[in-house]
Amino acid sequence: MGAGYARGRFTLLSLHLFAVLHRLTESGPQAPETARGLAQKLADRFTADMDTVLRELGVSDLRVPKKVRGLAASGAAVMQAYEEGLAGGETALAGAIAGTLPLDETAARAAGGRLAPYVMAAVRHLEAQPLDDLSEGRLTFPDIEA
Repeated sequence: MGAGYARGRFTLLSLHLFAVLHRLTESGPQAPETARGLAQKLADRFTADMDTVLRELGVSDLRVPKKVRGLAASGAAVMQAYEEGLAGGETALAGAIAGTLPLDETAARAAGGRLAPYVMAAVRHLEAQPLDDLSEGRLTFPDIEA
């Protein structure tokens, strides 16, 4: 597996993580304590999983912490870009997604345009799911339309 595959995998995981974190934090500071705590646990788990993935990809033990810190920093910027894109509508979200894809500009814009409606549907789908279900790990995502 090459770096492009790993980056594409990270991007797809990030899109789904974004949808769940958005659901958990959509109320901002007024979000229930359980939702904020769950969001933090999920972010921590994602970071730990990235550590494992990097090791599986053959990154040396000495370089893993630096790579994880880099992924965490870039991940925070990506989540912010997705949040701003979502607030700006489908076209803005498509642009934010395109900016994270390991593709040339034309292909990234096309893929971002195809992914944005799915991400918006995933956000709406998760908003309809009870917090208790999410905290128990019972969450679903919408089907992907061909």
